[in-house]
This record gives sequence, C-alpha cells and structure tokens, in this order.
Amino acid sequence: MLTVAVIAQKGGVGKTTLALHLAVEAAKGGRVVIIDTDPQASAAQWADERQAPQPAVVTCPASRLPVSLHAARQSGAHIALIDTAPAVESPALAAVRAADFCLIVSRPGILDLRSIGINVQIAKLAGKPVALVINAAPASGAQGLAAGEDAGTRYGVEVCPIIIHQRAVFGHALARSRCAQEVEPAGKAAAEVAALWDWLAQRTSIGISPERLSA
Repeated sequence: MLTVAVIAQKGGVGKTTLALHLAVEAAKGGRVVIIDTDPQASAAQWADERQAPQPAVVTCPASRLPVSLHAARQSGAHIALIDTAPAVESPALAAVRAADFCLIVSRPGILDLRSIGINVQIAKLAGKPVALVINAAPASGAQGLAAGEDAGTRYGVEVCPIIIHQRAVFGHALARSRCAQEVEPAGKAAAEVAALWDWLAQRTSIGISPERLSA
C-alpha cells in the first residue's frame, strides 16, 4: 500500500481539497483510504454526505496513525492519503514518518511559499521523498510554474510539473460531497487532477500507471 502525506504549514492553501481530488482519482483503480488527522475533520465531513463508497475516510489523531494505516492495509487498500492539520509540526512529522511520499501543497503567493521551508525540513529529517505542488494558481498566465520553480530552487525541493489552477468547480463540487472530475469529467479541472495523479503514480512505487492499482 502506498501512503502519501499531504502537508502544508499554512492554512487555506487547498490541502484537503487536493487530497480529496487525488483520492477520488486514485479510487478509479482500487480501494483508497483517506486518513483525516486534522481536528477540523473537513475530509470526514465531506464523506458524511457522500453516496459513493470510495474513497473511504477515517478520522484519527496523529498518535493513532500506525493503527489506522494497519487497518487500511488489512482492508485491502492500495492507497492511503494522510490529510494533516496546518501549522502543527509534531503531527505533520508523524504523518511524514508514516508515509512513503510527501506532497507539500502551496498557493503560488510569496507568503504561502515562504511557509513551506519547515515542511521541507520535516520531510528531509524523516528521510522521505518530497515534492511541492502548486495549487489554486491563476487560471491564466504562468505565475504558478514560475513561483514553483523559484521555490524549488530556494528550498531545495522537487517541484511537481503539474499545476492545479483556481477553478470554481472545485468548490462547487465539494459543496455537494463530490469532486471536480465527478461533476465535470471532461473539464479542465478534471484533466489537471488526472495529470497530477498520473505524475504521482509514476513518481512513486506503485508503478508506471494508475492501472497497476487494480493488478
């Protein structure tokens, strides 16, 4: 089972939104579990009103992560995504230690990007591979790509080449306990999420493509 920690030092960068969308995309190929360690339990609240059985969402404190991950493996999950609380270093470290791969989420604004340094340090301290993904970038222009490249150089972190742009469908879909690719499967947001998942699938140990999940 591949375990991915989705982390952010700063709140409001779309960390949970990205985790949910990745989980829905990954669930096309197998069983996926989201471990919600954020006290706000936003992922769990999203799942409460959801009709589809996948992805499953489990709430737990960071101290119980090993137990929840073991249960996920026993249930046959192929992917576990850990959604963490922002601005809390100790729980973030617990999530990173339990993960195979870490995604740091940031908006392209300078104040958001300045906050990623601690997360980079946490991942490196735990000896885990880590990448920065730019979320909620302006829909036009190259601000997201340029900001990501600058931050990657500044903090010595890999930058995901897939940029997720600010699109209204993300919020509209979550309000209905769904995700953008379920509401507008042929839309730009769906294409970006699929591309991000493809990149993550190639970058991690699950293999070359998401289809390997069902093998």
